[in-house]
This record gives sequence, C-alpha cells and structure tokens, in this order.
Amino acid sequence: MAEICCGLVSDGEVSAPGESSSRAARRRRMEIRRFKFVTGVGSPQSDTTLEREQKRPKAEARDCENAVENCVLEQERYDSGNSDSSQQISVSLSSSFPSAATTTTISSELPKFGFASVCGRRRDMEDALAIHPLFFRRNQEMASELHYFGVFDGHGCSHVATKCRERLHELVKQELESKEPSTEWKSTMERSFFRMDDEVIAWNGSGLGSNCRCELQTPECDTVGSTAVVAVVTTDKIIVANCGDSRAVVCRNGKAVPLSSDHKPDRPDELSRIQAAGGRVIYWDGPRVLGVLAMSRAIGDNYLKPYVSSEPEVTITDRTADDDCLILASDGLWDVVSNEMACGVVRMCLRGKGGASASCSSPLSPDSKVLASGAAVSDKACSDASMLLTKLALARHSTDNVSVIVVDLRRDT
Repeated sequence: MAEICCGLVSDGEVSAPGESSSRAARRRRMEIRRFKFVTGVGSPQSDTTLEREQKRPKAEARDCENAVENCVLEQERYDSGNSDSSQQISVSLSSSFPSAATTTTISSELPKFGFASVCGRRRDMEDALAIHPLFFRRNQEMASELHYFGVFDGHGCSHVATKCRERLHELVKQELESKEPSTEWKSTMERSFFRMDDEVIAWNGSGLGSNCRCELQTPECDTVGSTAVVAVVTTDKIIVANCGDSRAVVCRNGKAVPLSSDHKPDRPDELSRIQAAGGRVIYWDGPRVLGVLAMSRAIGDNYLKPYVSSEPEVTITDRTADDDCLILASDGLWDVVSNEMACGVVRMCLRGKGGASASCSSPLSPDSKVLASGAAVSDKACSDASMLLTKLALARHSTDNVSVIVVDLRRDT
C-alpha cells in the first residue's frame, strides 16, 4: 500500500508553510481514498460489498423485464358490429411481437382505453381479453351506444376463456336485441352467462376442441373453465357482470370503488350456497371447492356443478363527473396489487399525459391486421397504465397470468 500511494501528492500540493500539519494529512488521506476508489485498489471485502450492492437491483429489474418480454402476448381486438365501416377496426397482435404495447381507441366518439395481457411466470397463457367499442347501438342514437369490455381468466386450459372472448359479447348483443329498452340489465347479463356456459359444455362434449392440450387428459374437458368479468359502458351507466375472482374497479374522485366482489369459496354467502348444494370447501393451499377449485363461480367446470355456479353478480353504477377510469383485471393483478394502488397508478398515467389526444406512440407488429377505412391510433396514457400495472404485478412476484384493461371515463378529455 505504501508503494501504491507514494507520489499521490505532488510537490505543488505540499502544504504551505502556514498550513497546519493536520490539514495536510487530511488532504493526503482524501487523495488516497479517491485513488483507491477509481482504480479499485480497495480491500477485497469492500469491493465485494460494493459489487453486490450494484448488481442486486439490476438482477431483480432484469428478472421482471424478462418475465414481461418472454411472456406469451395474447391481445385481440374484434369488429364492433357497427354497420358503419368507418367505425370498424380489428387488430390482432402476433404472439411473436416482443413488445407488450397495447392498442386502444379508434375515434373521438369512442372511449379511450388500453390493455395488456402477459403470461408472466406461468408456463401457459390462459387469460383472454375482449374489447368491442360500439358493439351495440339501439335505434342508431348516439345516446344508446354501448361499449363492451371483458377479462377472462381460464383454468385447466385456455380454450374456455378463448370461447368466452369470441362469443359472450355476441350473446349479450342478442339478448339486448330481443329485449325492450326497459328490460333490466340483471336478467340480460344472467341469461347471456347461462347461454355461454351451456355453449361451453356442449362444445367441450362435442370434441371440437380436440387440438387442445387438455384433450390428452380429459376427453370431454369437464375440468376446464374460466372466470368472466364483463363491463358494458354507456353514456350514463357502467354495468358489470362478474363470475369468478377477476375484478372491476372504478376510480372516482381519487378513490377506488369496487364494482364486483370476488367469488371465493370462503366468502360467507358462497360457503353457505356450496354447503346447501351438498358440496364442501376444503383448505388446500387456500379454500377450494372440494379441495380443487379456488373460486366458487366460473363458466365451464362441469364436473363441479352445482357447487360451482355460472350465475354472475350484476352491478349497475351511475357514471359521475368525478369518474377517472375503469380497471378490469384478472386475479394475477389483484392478488398482489390493491384497488387503491391500481387506481393510483392509472391516475398518475392519465394526469401525466394531460388528457392529450390519441396518438400512435409505437408501430404495430408487421403481422397486425388493421381493417378500417380510418387510421388505427392508440391512447398512450391508458396503454402506459395497463402495461405499468402488469409490470408492477410481476415486480411484486405475481405467479399468475396478468391481464388488464384500462378505460378512461373522464368527460373533459
């Protein structure tokens, strides 16, 4: 050490005649420490500690980032069903596209929204999303425009969630077309879910899903199901139908207001219903119906009926001027992120963009198909919010698929 430090202080740096020896010694010590830090001559213990402190946060960030980038990306947009071709658009992002950026609003008449769906740390992607702006319009009046958003969290395999994504909005539309305007939303959504459940059971039994991996284990796929949380947004109301443990939350005046209640087997009313039907709730890594399913309501799961019901709980909420956003997500988010935290993240993104008009922030995949006479654009604030929530869930060690839809409800943007 003496040889290394020798000559660090040049002749010109020697203390002046009037300078105290203690001040000169302190200057020499500072120069030696600076030299040790730059050249890495420090003791092995300090270098190891420094290296560990520098590498640990980078490794954690890299693990979270890779979990997002290496996930199976499943995002689809469908035709809204409107006969006006200028309002129609369908976007399908290829799973090979590495970016998890999301595609959102179509025109100034439609609500701004963004979505993200990532496989995360699961082996298979079993979530599915459905977004259908203007999926129904009664009498061609602007005041009767309805927008449909749905999150489906499959279990056992992905094909029931996929089937719900493809069909449930059509069943809701059929129910609306056959009803009078005064018909209650509750019966409309319940009948749609019951019909969806019947179609899934019939479809499984027919063997049409024979190319599915679960067919190798159960020929009739009775052990496959999916949660479903669906929101229909009108000019003055938000109708939410929930079946399972996915969730819908609205952020109102900075506070989180849940629009659905998770169907867990140990929820008092659900536990009573299961026991009244002759079933049991067994605690096996948490409460489960017959020790198998961690939710008490779902579409499909024919082998657990009648203990597992497909009847949705429906809430009808009036929109207010204080509404900021609507969040729909699978339990991969809600298991590790609270309602309040999720609303805080989304509000931060919305305020950060200042309500800017929609603009395309990143190019779509070359494999994407855009079928519309107008240009496809994305609302960056909602897209950033949905993607940030998925990354937050993974950073907080969510082990499930994470799917999020964010809808901007602000009326002054």
